[in-house]
Amino acid sequence: MMRLFASLLLFALIGYGLWPYYHILQMDTALSRDDPAALEPLVDLQAIQRNYKQRLTTGLGLPRPQEGNDALGRLSQGLARLGDATLEQLITPTWVQHRLREATRAATERDPPYLISGIRFAFFESPNRFLIRIGELGGGATHIRMDRQGATWRVTDIID
Repeated sequence: MMRLFASLLLFALIGYGLWPYYHILQMDTALSRDDPAALEPLVDLQAIQRNYKQRLTTGLGLPRPQEGNDALGRLSQGLARLGDATLEQLITPTWVQHRLREATRAATERDPPYLISGIRFAFFESPNRFLIRIGELGGGATHIRMDRQGATWRVTDIID
C-alpha cells in the first residue's frame, strides 16, 4: 500500500512538473497562427499591463497618486489615468504575439520563429510561478513569467 501511495505521489509530482511545459507547447502553437486571439487564453493582459505600469512608474520616479487638493497629487492622478488608458491600448494580444515572435526571432535568427527553439531556460521560480528565458543571458534575453491561475498557466509578464 505504501509503495502504491509513493508511486502515485511521484506520478503527481512529475505531472505537476511537466504541466507548464504543456502550456509552452500551446503558446508555441498559438504563436504560429496569424490570429492573435489564439494566444488570448494563455495570456493575462491585465497582469502584463499592471507589471509594465509598475516598471514605468518606478523607472520614471513618478510620485504615487495622492489624495488631496495639491497640484502634485492632481498631476500624479492624471498621469496614472493617462498611463492606464495608454497601456490598455498598447498592450493587446497582437502586441504580445508580436513581442514574443520578435524575441524568438532575435534568439534563433530563424523565420518563422518557433518559441520552443528560442527557449534557453524554463523552470519553476515557485510552485505557482514559472520563468522562461528566450535568448542568452547578457545578449538581450527576454523573460516570460507565467503564473498558475486555476487549472492553467498564463503569461503575466514579459521582461526585456
